[in-house]
Amino acid sequence: MSKLAEFRQLEKHLAEQLQALEALKGDVGLKKEIEFETKLRALLAEYGYSLPNVINLLDPQASRRAPTADPKVGTRKPRQVKVY
Repeated sequence: MSKLAEFRQLEKHLAEQLQALEALKGDVGLKKEIEFETKLRALLAEYGYSLPNVINLLDPQASRRAPTADPKVGTRKPRQVKVY
């Protein structure tokens, strides 16, 4: 692909992304979510809490939960050495 064609393709892609961004800026649901987050962060700062503190209040076992079980490697018995 020539440089000019690549440039035009990227320019078109950028224009589409900017259009999608403008559509999101006007979204009422997004505005409510942003407002909620700013108010929540202000309250947390006012009372000296952080997000991990709130998570620990709501779900104390969250930090103690075992991570997902990974398949164990090396569970086969060792190979028997043959002596000749």
